[in-house]
Amino acid sequence: MGISQTLKVIADPVRREILEILKKGRLSAGEIAEKFDLTQATVSYHLTQLKKAGLIFESKEKNFIYYALNASVLEETLIWFSQFLKEEKDEKA
Repeated sequence: MGISQTLKVIADPVRREILEILKKGRLSAGEIAEKFDLTQATVSYHLTQLKKAGLIFESKEKNFIYYALNASVLEETLIWFSQFLKEEKDEKA
């Protein structure tokens, strides 16, 4: 998935909050849902969007699905953004 799709996915405040939560470590879908005043289906939808964008990983253990942050996609996005900071510094010099 490209930068524009990644930015579209993280534009949603709920998805950004999920990423913040997962920054502390992997959690099950139920544990993530407990942190929101949303239905399980709505949280599941957001998790699916984050997974499609490659921003999170999913692993199955017994009857649970656990989600974890995929920092590499976030790093790629930051690298993309950093090119603009370099250009701005060059223009000021």
